[in-house]
This record gives sequence, C-alpha cells and structure tokens, in this order.
Amino acid sequence: MNQTFTVTGMTCGHCEKAVTRAIRQLDPQAEVKIDLPSGKVEVQSQQPRDALTRAIAEEGYGVAA
Repeated sequence: MNQTFTVTGMTCGHCEKAVTRAIRQLDPQAEVKIDLPSGKVEVQSQQPRDALTRAIAEEGYGVAA
C-alpha cells in the first residue's frame, strides 16, 4: 500500500536517514522515497498509517494530517 506523508523538520541528509530508519525498523521491507525540499515522504508498506506516523514522530519530526 502506497502512503504519502508531509513531514516537517527534515532539513538534511541526516534527517532523511533518520526517517527512513524509523520506518524500516517498523517494516524492514518498506520502500521509502523522500523529497527533502517539499517534505514529502512516500512509503510503500503494509503497516497501518498511524503506526508509520508514530514511528516518524518518535524521531522528532512533525507529520501533517
């Protein structure tokens, strides 16, 4: 299932890696594409949206509804 999130607070490659790592800890098979300038995070995963949102938020980033 393809899901797109708008994530705030990502400013660099380290942020991108942190978000990717958080998602892959929840779902190691997840495909993650991040567009840093727009803050869009596209995730191909079977995990529920709220679980992915929580994983991103736990890294310290905001996730728009």
